[in-house]
Amino acid sequence: MSTLLPLLQLLRLASPGLPIGGFSYSQGLESALELGLVHDAASAQQWLHEVLQGPVCHFDAAMLSRMLQALAAGDEAALYRLNQRYLASRDCREQRQETIQMGYSLRQLLAGLPEGQAMSWPDGLANGDVCLPVAWALAARALGIDEREAVTALLWSWLENQVMVLLKAMPMGQSAGQLLLSALLPALADAVERAISLPAGQHSNFAPGLMWAAMKHETQYSRLFRS
Repeated sequence: MSTLLPLLQLLRLASPGLPIGGFSYSQGLESALELGLVHDAASAQQWLHEVLQGPVCHFDAAMLSRMLQALAAGDEAALYRLNQRYLASRDCREQRQETIQMGYSLRQLLAGLPEGQAMSWPDGLANGDVCLPVAWALAARALGIDEREAVTALLWSWLENQVMVLLKAMPMGQSAGQLLLSALLPALADAVERAISLPAGQHSNFAPGLMWAAMKHETQYSRLFRS
């Protein structure tokens, strides 16, 4: 087996072309734009930095790390509990629908790939609602991607999608989008390491401003995105 194969699988999993619908969600960023909380490159950088260093690192990525560890230990009961906890953590309808839809789409994709056809889904997850991080963890195992790389891929996918929202909705030019990525990549690298080492008792998705924006999106008059 080529030593490049895990890297190629990693690039595949993190690709915006992965057909799980990530491009259709803004995760409250569209509302932040509508409300004027984000209105230029500087405010966009501040918003994304705070979300990345806050709930995305301390909950989404940290929970993915725990899910991957549960899979490595063969602890299916723990994986099921983590899935239920993540679903319960979604503070509004659109956020819950997003993770369930993307989790479902990734599960369906894996079922159609040769790398995923031989894998079995843990009890309680084969037919019920599966959050995106659990499906991501199972995809990483099927594709031979280790914990740090899988967490990195999830965070990169989140950040790239957020920048694409800005390109479409602020609007922001492509070069400005790349400058924004350059400014935030050090924070992303730091978030990966903190998420992996964060004790379970410190996992937190507390971000009332973000959730307020996400809830406002449900009644926003004109929308490009589903959340």
